[in-house]
Amino acid sequence: MESIVSDVAVGMKRGSDDLNLYSTSPNSVTANGNDSSKKLRVEDRMESPPSRVLHIRKLPSEVSETEVIALGLPFGKVTNILMLKGKNQAFLELGTEEAAVTMVNYYTAVMPQVRNVPVFIQFSNHKELKTDSTLNQRAQAVLQAVSAVQDGGSPNSDNSTLDSVLAHAPSPVLRIIIDNMFYPVTLDVLQQIFSKFGTVMKIITFTKNNQFQALLQFSEPVNAQQARLSLDGQNIYNSCCTLRIDFSKLVNLNVKYNNDKSRDYTRPELPAGDGQPAVDPAMAAAYNKDSSLLGTPSGMGAPYSNGGGFQSSLSQGGGAINPMSAAAAAAAAAGRMALSGHSGCSGVLLVSNLNEEMVTPQSLFTLFGVYGDAQRVKILYNKKDSALIQMSDGNQAQLAMSHLNGQKMYGKIIRVTLSKHQAVQLPREGLDDQGLTKDFTNSPLHRFKKPGSKNFQNIFPPSATLHLSNVPFGLDREDVTEEDLRLLFSNAGGIVKAFKFFQGHKMALLQMSTVEEAIQALMDLHNYDMGSNHHLKVSFSKSTI
Repeated sequence: MESIVSDVAVGMKRGSDDLNLYSTSPNSVTANGNDSSKKLRVEDRMESPPSRVLHIRKLPSEVSETEVIALGLPFGKVTNILMLKGKNQAFLELGTEEAAVTMVNYYTAVMPQVRNVPVFIQFSNHKELKTDSTLNQRAQAVLQAVSAVQDGGSPNSDNSTLDSVLAHAPSPVLRIIIDNMFYPVTLDVLQQIFSKFGTVMKIITFTKNNQFQALLQFSEPVNAQQARLSLDGQNIYNSCCTLRIDFSKLVNLNVKYNNDKSRDYTRPELPAGDGQPAVDPAMAAAYNKDSSLLGTPSGMGAPYSNGGGFQSSLSQGGGAINPMSAAAAAAAAAGRMALSGHSGCSGVLLVSNLNEEMVTPQSLFTLFGVYGDAQRVKILYNKKDSALIQMSDGNQAQLAMSHLNGQKMYGKIIRVTLSKHQAVQLPREGLDDQGLTKDFTNSPLHRFKKPGSKNFQNIFPPSATLHLSNVPFGLDREDVTEEDLRLLFSNAGGIVKAFKFFQGHKMALLQMSTVEEAIQALMDLHNYDMGSNHHLKVSFSKSTI
């Protein structure tokens, strides 16, 4: 490896820092020849043409191969990697030049970080990496394990290099630490992610040193090694909830209770434990039945998608956190835990770029109430295109922000960020603020006051398809027909494209022509009085008609 490192030109502030050893140009020379490129002036190398090989500089010294690979995976297939840990550098080869260009363009606008350290990414002068697998053994093994998962296949391989790395797993038990934990990570989410690599036998979750941690036992040590190679350094949700994985000194976990903190999948008869809630059977069934809760077949969001996760966060702009929507909702519902390191964070949101001619405290309460119980809403007196919304807690505020930032409401793309305020103040007694501030603390319309409510399991991002429930039916003349509902939602200002009754006509799916129209319809018609003491309930659906 020394001969490779010696061929790396270092210290340049800009431009590509390249390895002649791996050049594929007809006129280039190898490490055994005369390396004339080292004599080039820095200014001659500041701009490199696009290449599918990228040079990454200023990496933290403890960086892992998976963390470097994770930088490229959202943009496409990663085909090769060369780690130069002594120089805090790496070379990453993507499957296509187009993917590399997309990656460089994205990281030009958004500073990439590895372990909270800014790193620098640029095009290499080389068109491909030709690495000697005997010199780059571990990196290649990691790449193969991750690539197998990325392709939707099994991480098992007949490759002798990979097998040799996997052969020395010390324990079937992994110790998992979640860094940058903006969203709760539940036992079920961990089981879904790690079961890709083998049979998960037991999981115990706990908090230590103010960090959420877990011990997870596989049936075989080799499965634990595969999972560690592929998942260490990956994000569960876009830009947050980073997995730090190592082997535990334990070789077997002793689980006493099956609840939301620990689980022995081999012993379903275990009690929930005194004073500890058992896992909601409906929630467990939802996880087992619907793998889409974790976004993709691989069980991971942004790292294993082909740009999907980044597309949505790019379209929202502002660098907002954009978690896997359904998984974040399920995690928030099942976890019900304070955010690690964020237990004191504000539950107040600042919403800007509102249509001040149309927006009201009630409409904001209804929309944000899809993702949490909004307590108070204040449209700012001197800046009526902005509002403060106080949610029940910081977790609900984060969830609402992730889903609603960048959405279009009354013709304007709204921005949602966390506010510095800790609470929304009511106007002083006797002061008329023109109805701009409303207190919804005791509203009967809160969706999440009841512990274990099914609403926790049905939180989805805004979509053109709406789920309607509490539709009057079986009341003879007062039955509501499809035509009634189509007319009602058309009058709300949109076009109804499709409709379907289910659950004996007491529920329905109704598809508007755009997401914006669906948002407006939800704000206008949630809790609409349909007669006979039936108030229509409207929420976003993950289904299409």
